[in-house]
Order: sequence, then C-alpha cells, then structure tokens
Amino acid sequence: MKIEGSELLSKKCKPCEGGVPPFTPEEIENYMNGIDKDWKVTDGKQISRHFSFINFRHAMDFADMVGELAEEEGHHPDMHIHYGKVEVELSTHAIGGLSENDFIMAAKIDALIQTDN
Repeated sequence: MKIEGSELLSKKCKPCEGGVPPFTPEEIENYMNGIDKDWKVTDGKQISRHFSFINFRHAMDFADMVGELAEEEGHHPDMHIHYGKVEVELSTHAIGGLSENDFIMAAKIDALIQTDN
C-alpha cells in the first residue's frame, strides 16, 4: 500500500512511549512515497533532508517554523543549522527506528517549504 502525501498531511502525530516495533523496510518504502524525494533513509532508523536558503536569517526562520510545527505535533526532530542550510533528522527514539510520526512530520515540513516559496 503506497502512502500519499495528502494522507500524511491530514494526520496528527500520536504519542509513542515504545512497545511497538519500528517500521520494516517495506513499510519505510511505502511511506517514502508520501514525502519529497530529497528525504534520505539512514540505516532504516532515520530519515533526513537538507534544506538550502539564501542566508542565515532564512535558515533560522525555517528552523523556527519547524520548531513550531514540532510543538504542535508533539514530535521533535533533530536539526542542524548552518549558514544558509538546515538539516532535519527524524526518528522515533522511543522505538529506536521509524514510525508513522516521522513521515507525518516530514510531509508537514515539506508543506512548509511549498507554502514559504
């Protein structure tokens, strides 16, 4: 079953305290269809994407928007901010891998970029 981006945008992250298995490679592949192709999977446990901006201020503005979204969703990425660049890493730490929450966040972050341009 291929997941669509619009389906992910309509969902809300659910609290995860563990006790569920991380996504299998097949589930990861299905969910990757619902997010931008620039997201990369690392070791089947994390997805990440690099975003480029014209300067530090724009990078910080984007990081602030991602931070607001993370608070709304209750699912927080790791972010690395550089001059004109932001790297976003998503993983569900409580299960040591990927869950639907990571892909919901990725789709919503993708939407931030589309609406910001």
